[in-house]
Amino acid sequence: MIQLIKDLFERYGMARYADHAEAFATLYSELLLVNESMNLTAITDPEGVIVRHFIDSLTVVDKIPQNATVIDVGCGGGFPTLPLAIVRPDLTLTALDSTAKKLTFVDRMAKKLSLRVTTLAARAEEIPAYRESFDVCVSRAVARMHLLTELCLPQIKVGGIFIAMKAQSGEEELREALGGIEKLGGRVVATDAFTLADAGERYLITVEKITPTPAAYPRPWGKIKKKPLS
Repeated sequence: MIQLIKDLFERYGMARYADHAEAFATLYSELLLVNESMNLTAITDPEGVIVRHFIDSLTVVDKIPQNATVIDVGCGGGFPTLPLAIVRPDLTLTALDSTAKKLTFVDRMAKKLSLRVTTLAARAEEIPAYRESFDVCVSRAVARMHLLTELCLPQIKVGGIFIAMKAQSGEEELREALGGIEKLGGRVVATDAFTLADAGERYLITVEKITPTPAAYPRPWGKIKKKPLS
């Protein structure tokens, strides 16, 4: 498994992380073990997990400043939180998810691998104590962007960034979200498109926080879904 991880990291231009292959191998074995009793992922084959979870999570790594405080909104089983924490020990990560039992796995791996990760079992629209307290917010496979921005932009400081990790619908979702991004105090500063081999098209959409988010946001989730910002 360790050699497969090293080979795939090299194939995808991430050979610089080969020294962490043992940690990723441990993460893979623990993921499969826990997945037998808890639905953490539908992807279980070695190459699928390495590419679609580990490498996909690491596509965002170079966009995050050194020593940043990072919140992962909707981290699920710990992606991208855990891969980022493995290769970037300078980061202080908060893994947020509304499903507490998934966070038990993230906690378990953070302790096992000595990672700087704190878990938070809550909904993103219900954490006022954390408002505008992070340098970076990342989110992967959570919601369409015109909904996601209202969950994420309120969490970051002015001058910080929100990075939405999107699949093939990324450009369309961004068009839907532009009005809401402006209302929430953000502006789009980069849209990076690439293909992750068999995993398909990917987009990293980076939004800078340029003004404080108005106090009215985020609204309750039901209102966000019923009337997305536009």
